[in-house]
Amino acid sequence: MKIKFFSGLRWKMIKYFLLSIFYAAAIVGGAVLLAVMLYPLDLPVLGDLLRFVVDLLSVYEPMGFFVVIFLATAILFLLFFFLMTREIISGFEQIGNSLEAIAAGNLEHRVPPLGRDELGQLAENVNRMAERLHQSITRERLARQAKDELVTSVSHDLRTPLTSILGYLDLIESDRYRDEVELRHYTQIVYSKALRLQKMIEDLFEYTRLSSGGIQLNLHLLDLGELLEQLVVEMQPLLEQAGVDCRTFPPAGRVLVRGDGDQLVRVFENLLANAARYGREGKYMDLAWREEGDRAVVEVINYGPPIPAGELPHIFERFYRVEKSRAEFSGGTGLGLAIAKNIVELHGGRIAAFSDPRRTLFEVRLPLHEDKEAIRWSGPPV
Repeated sequence: MKIKFFSGLRWKMIKYFLLSIFYAAAIVGGAVLLAVMLYPLDLPVLGDLLRFVVDLLSVYEPMGFFVVIFLATAILFLLFFFLMTREIISGFEQIGNSLEAIAAGNLEHRVPPLGRDELGQLAENVNRMAERLHQSITRERLARQAKDELVTSVSHDLRTPLTSILGYLDLIESDRYRDEVELRHYTQIVYSKALRLQKMIEDLFEYTRLSSGGIQLNLHLLDLGELLEQLVVEMQPLLEQAGVDCRTFPPAGRVLVRGDGDQLVRVFENLLANAARYGREGKYMDLAWREEGDRAVVEVINYGPPIPAGELPHIFERFYRVEKSRAEFSGGTGLGLAIAKNIVELHGGRIAAFSDPRRTLFEVRLPLHEDKEAIRWSGPPV
């Protein structure tokens, strides 16, 4: 806040000081002048009072008169100065009380507006300090809560496959199987559970790197349509296994973005795999991309069961899985969409989901790149 000189606190104090002297001197001087004018008049009561005061002062001549004048002026000066500066003093008291409240832990307390002088600036700084302190403590509390939730979720999700692995290994170790066929069956189960455990650990590591800023994007100019079409080809075996046909809807021209091809592949691979897994009842899914303003928009649509409205706001949270889908299709880590969200946001984009009884749509918006020249992309990771 820029403070003008004549509205500053120093100028106000000087002004109040001079005005207090002026008012006190004017009143005392006016009183003396009025007494001099009325003294010769033979007024009842008032004349006698004036003569008594003059006679009393004459006893202390020559200093008595000046002492009384000085004392009267000083008293009036203090009275006027106190009245004029009470608003400033009140402002300091409010700031002091607010600092006491903030120091006591009431970080939502705020100093009321105190004008546009240094006092008002001090009040704004105190409020800004309290707000930042409140935000910092809130972030710290949320981070601690998130860490506790992460540890709880990881412990729960890792314990399930690990318990199965240990159980089947115990059966094998103690030779509690009927024949070689049952042994191979147990071994296959242990192997599949171990793969799931590995996938969960890898996803957790990747999510931690992304959410903590421990990853650097390798940005290149990408043809988004080429990336998506090649990804559909790479995922064809998975789509055929799910019995889902992927229909693509490319735009007339190229859609260019600047991004990390490998990381973006992971985003769209996750969305396409989810669409195939949870939308297999619809027999097909749609993949469309286009330019919209200064954004590239990618839509992945499936026609399976809708996501309940109460679940929709939470599906990008870590370890969150819609219960119906979790019961019907096992093997997900609950981190795929959280990882996808972090990757998209690292690219300056946004990801959202919409669902109704007819279809479920995942939408990714990424900043467009206007350069129409060289395209660099190494293709999906093998």
